[in-house]
Amino acid sequence: MMTIDWTAFTPASALIGGVVIGVGVAIFALCNGRIAGIAGIIGGMLRPSLPDLMWRVAFVAGLLAAPLVYATVSVLPAIVVEAGYPTIVVAGLLVGIGTRYGSGCTSGHGVCGIARLSMRSIVATLVFMFAAFATVFVVGHVVGP
Repeated sequence: MMTIDWTAFTPASALIGGVVIGVGVAIFALCNGRIAGIAGIIGGMLRPSLPDLMWRVAFVAGLLAAPLVYATVSVLPAIVVEAGYPTIVVAGLLVGIGTRYGSGCTSGHGVCGIARLSMRSIVATLVFMFAAFATVFVVGHVVGP
């Protein structure tokens, strides 16, 4: 049975975060003519060309600096990971492999691709979501906690 922790239910902050992400990727696309897909941005850093490398480094630096800036005005939430390092490593590798096979990540397909009405991104996002639902079901109801 699923229950909702109503004290942690924060639709306003989720809406604000979604709007900020949407505006950010729209500005990025309009100013740079590129999709803000994190896997593609980081992947491009692995095979760098000098003029292309600088904006990629700036983008990733912004992602890393954002929590530090947030921490100056608010308390960062506690991060609890209930998995060991081997599980985290395997999960990371599986996400990386899936990103390569899917020709992009959830940010590229789910945020940017769907906004462009890309059929490939819509299908990819549906597959991501179905896989997530199936994983939660199997881990929660078949394998057990």
